[in-house]
Formats: sequence, structure tokens, C-alpha cells
Amino acid sequence: MEANHQIPVLGMTCANCAGSVERLLQDTPGVTKAAVNYANEKAYITIDSESTDLSLLKKQIQAIGYDLVIDEDESFEEAKESQLQKAKKNTIWAGIFSVPLLIIGMFGMHWPYASYIMFALATPVLFIFGRSFFINALKHGKRGEVNMDTLVALSTGIAYAFSLFNTFYPTYFTNKGLEAHVYFEAAGVVIFFILIGKWLEEKAKSGTSDALKKLIGLQPKTVIVIRNGEEETLAIKDVIEGDLLVVKPGEKIPVDGTVKKGESYIDESSISGEPMPLFKSKKSKVFAGTINQKGSLRILAKKIGKDTYLSQIISMVEDAQGSKAPIQKTVDKVARIFVPTVILISILTFVLWLSLGAENKLALGMLSALSVLVIACPCALGLATPTAIMVGVGKAAENGFLIKDAESLEHAQHIDTIVLDKTGTITEGKPSVTKVKFYKELSFQKSLVKSLEVASEHPLATAIAKHFKAEESIEISDFESITGVGVKGSYQNQTYLITKPSYVENISSDSVKQDISQLQNEGKTVVALSNQTEILGIIAIEDSIKESSAAAISKILQQGLDVIMLTGDNKNTAAAVSKSVGIETFKANCLPSDKSEFIKKLQAEGKKVAMVGDGINDTVSLAQADVGIAMGSGSDIALDVAKIAIISNDLIKIPDAIKLSKKTMNTVKQNLFWAFIYNIIGIPLAAGILYPVNGFMINPMIAGAAMAFSSVSVVLNSLRLKAIKL
Repeated sequence: MEANHQIPVLGMTCANCAGSVERLLQDTPGVTKAAVNYANEKAYITIDSESTDLSLLKKQIQAIGYDLVIDEDESFEEAKESQLQKAKKNTIWAGIFSVPLLIIGMFGMHWPYASYIMFALATPVLFIFGRSFFINALKHGKRGEVNMDTLVALSTGIAYAFSLFNTFYPTYFTNKGLEAHVYFEAAGVVIFFILIGKWLEEKAKSGTSDALKKLIGLQPKTVIVIRNGEEETLAIKDVIEGDLLVVKPGEKIPVDGTVKKGESYIDESSISGEPMPLFKSKKSKVFAGTINQKGSLRILAKKIGKDTYLSQIISMVEDAQGSKAPIQKTVDKVARIFVPTVILISILTFVLWLSLGAENKLALGMLSALSVLVIACPCALGLATPTAIMVGVGKAAENGFLIKDAESLEHAQHIDTIVLDKTGTITEGKPSVTKVKFYKELSFQKSLVKSLEVASEHPLATAIAKHFKAEESIEISDFESITGVGVKGSYQNQTYLITKPSYVENISSDSVKQDISQLQNEGKTVVALSNQTEILGIIAIEDSIKESSAAAISKILQQGLDVIMLTGDNKNTAAAVSKSVGIETFKANCLPSDKSEFIKKLQAEGKKVAMVGDGINDTVSLAQADVGIAMGSGSDIALDVAKIAIISNDLIKIPDAIKLSKKTMNTVKQNLFWAFIYNIIGIPLAAGILYPVNGFMINPMIAGAAMAFSSVSVVLNSLRLKAIKL
């Protein structure tokens, strides 16, 4: 039996680290699927729960210098905070030692015992405050792998070793007429700058998951429960289904449930994005994480813990933030060969300086080779895509829509055609019977209508059954649901149908057709009750159009997208609805298969299609579309198939989703451009390509500062998405 896990990973410093953890997990027997996200520092794995022990995975990951947080009593946030504080302390102490080191390197190289003082200052910076670079590089080296730590350890280690040799054996070079240079300041200050960069990067990265932290923060820690007639305060984990809870004004609703007693207004903006509080009274549904504003409520717990709507939203957001966009796969391939390539370029740089250089070629070659190692930044490449995805997905959740994975976010930016279902999407999805007309007086006809429709799952059938709920039920035999048409069944050896009028048009009289046409022209949906020879009656149903539908469709059209409405309803009703909301193109009398075929046809024409629906009959179309968008009030199957879910059930969120996807992917492109262009320009400059032209060289200390800034700038650029107004 397979099980899915999201497991926090500690100790990763760059995209290559994430790649190493991912490859180790993938190579572990019993692990069927593994992906590691460097930005949110989590591993997403699927394992054979019967043959794979998580503690074994933990030991394997610890062996290569990282750790998995698998115990419930371990807190990832506490571990991260501890790491952050440790990084801050190391950075401060490295700075205390590096500042005098830099001053001596710049102004006091010829002071007495300057080399020995610099040696004393640089040693703790490298091997106490920066020891993690060397430890991680060594562990990776044992497995034949390299990462950012390898570059830092090589560059600073070589500079330190060369300087150490020249400090204690200066005559080796002076006897040959060369100056015994030392580069302790370069080694120490590079470590200091990179520690600053990593600390700032971690601080900035924590901001990319602010939306998720807010969602998690909506869950109250304690709750008042009435048991045996007494109120008692319990931890939220001790609540069970069926408990009666007390929620006072200003408190958060702790579980999903129904109101048993009391009235109040509930602020549901945290999960729906809608600012207006909703009135709740007896039998009203309430959701965990929403806020009780005025009255005191007693709530019957229906769903608790991981089963609540809020927990499902949190889970979906976590999954989406951890998923990889298609563009990330290419970046991962580049990142995997990046560090070995940089090491080769550094060696080649040193060799070329020794071969082609003039005066001081050894010193210049050493500095250039070190600068190449230091300036190269795989972190910026690794952070470019996932940080933007994390902020974008979090921003979506804050605004009432859930993006299920990074791939759908990437696809959504290319959408040029929106296909809308009518019922429950453009309309409220709460149809009600407005007129009933029988042409034959049968004693059982109302009971017949009720009994046929009670067995159907269609929303219109529910409305009809509700209208006739006072009637007595009768036993229907041979019941059959005719997809896209209606229902039929037998009573007293006679077959009866409730269907679209077009299905029984051949037995319809002119007067009945006239009645049907008149009602359809008013925008109503009409169904006919018939036997096999004549129509016995008609029922008119009206589903009011959502207040926001016209404005939402106008906004979609302003974005330059085509909007098409597909419906199983008749042409007259479809025309009336489409006209009222500003849609020019529509297709009526569609079966579920017709909708998916229509989308296929659009795709064959080169269109990128988003399908918006809410019902079981929309699932094939949602799956066929490039991006499926399900309304939050829809069926569970539709929500499972769709890639974007509108929590608030409001169409106005669709243009917001398209806008956010474009902004997010633009940010990804900006990040990747910066990451690539930085390395493409920085590495040749560090190698000294301009030295023969104008004498320009990049000092390793400057290279270290540039490397630190490059990854921080990528994260900060991603955080700009938070400011987008939707």
C-alpha cells in the first residue's frame, strides 16, 4: 500500500543539495516517487508503507549531511528558527573577525607580523563560523558529488592553504624573485559575505510561505466543549466528531460543523476571499478558521483535524508550492552540471594565466581562479522558479482560489479561450420551480414527478423534487437516467419520462410547443412530463444569474480572451442567459461528450482552453481542457479533476487567476534571466577577460559579495508578487 508524505529537509544550501537529496530518495528501495523543493525545503515522496521505514530514510539523508523532520514532536519551524539564529550568530562573529582582517589586507600588509595576525583572524572565520561549507563539501565529495559548498570550500580553502604556506615558508617564492602573497583577507571576507547572503536569503525565503503560515495560523489551539452538560477547555486535537462546541464573539471557528444554537455573522474571508460577513443561524454550515463576529454559537462538530475544509486547503497549497513547473526540469538539468563546469572553468582560468600571463601571472591567475569559484551562483538558478511559484500559489489562496500545481500555473498564462458551463457557473446553481402546468388530470401525477426526480442527481431534478416534497412518494420500477436528457421509469405498467422538450417533440402538440417556447424566451428551463404517446405536463425552472457574472465576463473579455458558453439547456434559454452576461458565442443542447469534443476542436485550431464548470457532467471537459477550473460549490469529482478551484464560487476570480499566473510566470522568467545573465557575465569577468583591455579584475571578496547578492535578489524579486492587486 502506497502512502504520500511531505517531509521537511534541513541543511540544504543550494539547488544541487536538493538534487542530491532527491536522487538519494529516488534510489532508495520502496520509494516510488520523490521530489525535493529547495525553496520550501520539503521532500514530497510516495513510499510503499509496508516495506519502507521513514527512520531508515532519515539515517540515509543524515549520512550525506542533511536531515529529515519525521517525528511529530519535532517542529520544523523551531528547527528552522534555530538554524536561522545559528546562522545569524556565525555571521556576526565572522564579521567581527573579518573587518580587521580586511583593514589589514588593504592598509597593513607590510606591518610587522601582518601575515601571522591575518592567519589568526582568518582561521576561526573559515573553520569555526564557516565550517559547515567544508563539512558539507567533504560529505558530497565522498559520494562523488559537488554543490555550492564545494565551490566555497575550494576557493577559500585554496586561498587559505596558499597563504598559510607563504606565511610559514615565504623563502620558497622570495628566493625565486617573487613576492610571497597571502590571501587570508580574501578567504575570510568571502566566507563572511556568503554567510550574510545565506542568512538574508533564509530570511527572505521565509516570506515566500507567509500565506501558508497565515492559513495554518487560522487553526485555534484550544476550544470550549460541552460534555456531560459541563463546559471544558480542550486542545483542538482532543475534539471528536459529534462534540458540541461553544464559540464566543471574536473567536475562530475550530471545526467544520453546523450551528445547533445561536445566531451570528461569520467572517469567511480567510477561506473564500469574500469580505462580507455571512449570517448564520440554526442548521447553517460553518467552517474551521473563519471568525465569529457577534453572537455566541453552539456548533456540532462534523469534520475535525485533517478532514476540515481549511486543512484540505492547506494541504493543497503545500502540494502546489512543492510542485515543479515544466520549466524547472530544464533548470534542474543545468544546475546539476553547473558546479562541475565552474570548477573546470576555474582550472582552465589558472592554466591560461600561467601560460599567457605576463608579470605577476601566478598571483593574478590565483586570484582569477578563486574569483571564478566564488562568483558562480547555483543558488540563484535553484531559487528562480520555486520561490515565485510559492508566492504565487500563496497569493492565490489568500484571494479565494486554489492552484493545485505549478504546471497549471504555467499553462494558465497561455490561455486565450475560456469555456463556461452555465448552471452553477454563470448562474447560482440553485434552480427553483416557477411554473407547473399539467395537460392531463391524473391523481398521481405530482407524486409521479416527485418520485422520478428524487432518484436523479441532476440539480434541476433536486429543485423539482423539493417543489413537490409534500406529495406522497410512489414506487417507481425500471428507473433509468438518460445522460443529458432526463429520466424515465415505470408505474402501473406504464413508462413515464421527465426530459428535455426536444426529446419528446414528436408527441408534442402545437399549443404545448407554444407554451414551452414562451417560457424559454423568458430565460427559463423547461422539462416535460410525458408517457410514450403524449406530453402530460411541463415544469418551468429558473436559475438566477450570479450578480458578479456579467462583470467577471466583461473583465475576461478586457483581457483579450474569447469567452464561450456551453450548456445542456435549450437554445432559447441559452441565448437569453448569454445575452444578459455579454457572451456572444454559445452552444446549446450539449451532452457532456459534446462539451469535451467542442474543446478538442478548439485545441485542434491551436487554442489554449480553460474550462470552467462545477458538476459531475463537466469532469470530462475539465480534464480535456488545458486548464480545468472548478467552482467551489461543485461536485467533489469536478474539484478533483480541475487544476484550479474557485473557493468563493465567484466568476470574478477567473480573470484574477489568469492575471496572477501571467505575473508569476513573468517573475519566473525575470529570475531565470537574472540568474543566467549574472553567471554568463560574472564568470568571464572573474576570469579576467577584461584585464588585457583595461586592467579590470574582480577581487574574490567582491565576487563573494556579488554571489551573495544574486540569490537574495532573486528571492526579493519573487516577493514583489505579494504586492499585486487582484
